[in-house]
Amino acid sequence: MIHLRLPRLQLRLVAICLSLLFAVQAGGYLLIHRSLERNARAEIDTRLGAAAEVAQRLFAERQVELHRLADRLDDDIYFVNAWHVGSAERLAAALRRSQADADAVQVLVLDAALGTRAQVPVGRAWTVPSWKDWLGRIEPGRDSGARLAPRIELLDSDPLTGRAGLRLWIAAPVRASGDAGWITKAVTLDDALLARMRDLAHTELAVLVRRPQAPGWEVRAATLPAGLRAALAEQWAGDDAAQELKLGGAGYRTRFLALAGIGGKADERTQIVLLASVDEALAPYAAMKWTLAGLGVLGLAVFGAGAWLTARRITRPLRELSVSARRLSVGDYEEPVTLKSQDEIGELAQAFETMRQAVSQREAEIRRLAFRDALTDLPNREQFRQDLRRAIAASLARNAACSIVMLDLDRFKHVNDVLGHRFGDRLLKIVAQKLRDEVLGTGDVLARLGGDEFVILLPRTDAQEAMATAQRILRVFERPLTLDDNTVDLGAGIGVAGCPEHATNADQLLARAEIAMYVAKREHAGTVIFHPELDSTSQESLSLLGELRRAIDRDELRLVLQPKVDLRTGQLVGAEALLRWQHPTRGLVPPMRFVPFAEQTGFIRLLTNWLVERVCREQQTLRARGLNLKLSLNLSTRDLMDPDLPGKLQKQIAHYGIEAGAFVLEITESAIMDDPQRALQTLMKLHEMGLKLSIDDFGVGYSSLAYLKRLPVDELKIDKSFVMNMAADLDDAKIVRSTIDLAHNLGLTVVAEGLESAHSWKMLAVLGCDQAQGYFVARPMPADQFADWAQRWVAPDTAGERLATDFVAII
Repeated sequence: MIHLRLPRLQLRLVAICLSLLFAVQAGGYLLIHRSLERNARAEIDTRLGAAAEVAQRLFAERQVELHRLADRLDDDIYFVNAWHVGSAERLAAALRRSQADADAVQVLVLDAALGTRAQVPVGRAWTVPSWKDWLGRIEPGRDSGARLAPRIELLDSDPLTGRAGLRLWIAAPVRASGDAGWITKAVTLDDALLARMRDLAHTELAVLVRRPQAPGWEVRAATLPAGLRAALAEQWAGDDAAQELKLGGAGYRTRFLALAGIGGKADERTQIVLLASVDEALAPYAAMKWTLAGLGVLGLAVFGAGAWLTARRITRPLRELSVSARRLSVGDYEEPVTLKSQDEIGELAQAFETMRQAVSQREAEIRRLAFRDALTDLPNREQFRQDLRRAIAASLARNAACSIVMLDLDRFKHVNDVLGHRFGDRLLKIVAQKLRDEVLGTGDVLARLGGDEFVILLPRTDAQEAMATAQRILRVFERPLTLDDNTVDLGAGIGVAGCPEHATNADQLLARAEIAMYVAKREHAGTVIFHPELDSTSQESLSLLGELRRAIDRDELRLVLQPKVDLRTGQLVGAEALLRWQHPTRGLVPPMRFVPFAEQTGFIRLLTNWLVERVCREQQTLRARGLNLKLSLNLSTRDLMDPDLPGKLQKQIAHYGIEAGAFVLEITESAIMDDPQRALQTLMKLHEMGLKLSIDDFGVGYSSLAYLKRLPVDELKIDKSFVMNMAADLDDAKIVRSTIDLAHNLGLTVVAEGLESAHSWKMLAVLGCDQAQGYFVARPMPADQFADWAQRWVAPDTAGERLATDFVAII
């Protein structure tokens, strides 16, 4: 692909200026050209009008001259005597003596009846036109004052030439001693006569004739060259007063005079056409046009030179600023911009200098911030990585060890949400100061990785020795922190990794310490030292999570149900809906292998949506088979934080047409305590919808009774760890009894998990527990098998079970 380089700014400025000037000059030239053409055509039309008047005046003068001749003949005794005698020879002689035949080809003397009395010249076989439609309608008396318009006679064969021709007739009345008559005179209308008229009118002339039998106009006489006559006849329209024709490549403006025919032939048309050349009229202006063009070229040249100098004056400082900008782009901020100018370019140069100073200052600040944490003024992740690389290199060089201790604060998000981010930032400063004062030893490096994560580099210390530092960190968080009259109880999950035991690369060592730290937080283990099994588990979890994203589309998830029974009546009252993953190659994947990671990534919401839809569908199936049971399903922390959860549940319940009270939503204490305020808002909305709410695994969390009574719950589920040990541990039995009493006092239903035997059934029933679920009733089963199992269910007989004396004593 070819890339064309755009012209420089200087050339573009010159081009723009010249283009604008050229556009103005071209527009002006075009206007002048059109104005000259209009003026030339107007002048031609004026000339043609004047020429038409000249032609009419010539005809009129001939008419006047003939009238004068008639007046002389009236006074000529010889003519009068010849008229009375009736002698044609004497009349002809009188006509010749009075020069009546001057400039005429034929002169006739007519009596009142339009009969021919005499003609000159004599002895030639003249044709005589019919006078009836012309002179026959006019009284020839002298006092009539008639001024007769000339008439045209079309000759197919002129006696003089033998060719077709034209005669122009004029007439005047005569009175020879009282006898009225006419004198008529004919002139040949040929090229010679038109040439004389052209000299007077200063225009070209042509006589065009059109007869009924002819297809078009015919040129009988003209001053035009022979080559133009045919073009004139072809283009002539004959009806327009003014036309513009193209003859021989030249333009002609026209005007015509119509002449009446003689002899009553009204369908014959004769016109004298006057023509004036447009090109000849424009010729005097050609020099003016060339002068204007020359001045335009000269103006372009002068203006171009001025534009070039002006553009050069503008672009020279811009080039200097461009050089300065390139220096700034490569990080050279030392040389100042010193361009001096009092115009806008000078202002731009000053702006460049201000920018140079500001960028230089910010660059220095950026370099500082790039390696320091702005909040705590500790080294940041990048600085720590560089320090760790140097420590690893030094350790490997002297065959020694070094370790890192990474920690992430517990419950810090809750502090941020409740007390605000500004309070959280101040708390992080206090934590950083305490770690610096109470944990660090000589040569140790403390850094903040981001958020609420910190890391400590311990040179010359292996992973086992680093545990002492981890214990000091835990002791720091054993004492609550006080800030603005608020007492904050924080904890930490700590991961430890050492070089060269776990990694010899800085990034890998950080990653493995992070893996250990998250394991410590998940298992509430306080401190965990990295070991290879943690990494493989992490990799497997990531792999499972990637496959889980496709499991829904591939229909690999399964719904299973574990029944719930009423301990007093033995009737089946409901079931807990559980999720299973039937992997195509791994087989049945336990929920604890994928649910925690799905919750951490937010994918748990998609799993919940799938579970809600399947539970609604299963409830519809059970209703169709006559089983009116409550189905329970678990909600995660992410679900409770989802503001769209109530709407999603409402949509599914409405779609399947089932009342909300047929479902129980189970929530763990820890899920509620992660963000109590938001959790309470969501639970209130669910309660208002009519859904039943249950606290799952009650007794293993940290919630207070004061907070519990505020929750809109309907049910408590006792954790199976207490239920399964009741028979062997009386303390667990006391906890179960206390929980049941507490729940009943709060108006709640109690469900026991982990029912493993008939003896446990008997104990729970005696303690007043309402419902139970466990392997003694049934293991979780596929949803498509549950309805058949429910219809076959028969409660066990526990009457023969004997309770221990010490157990009976606590009832």
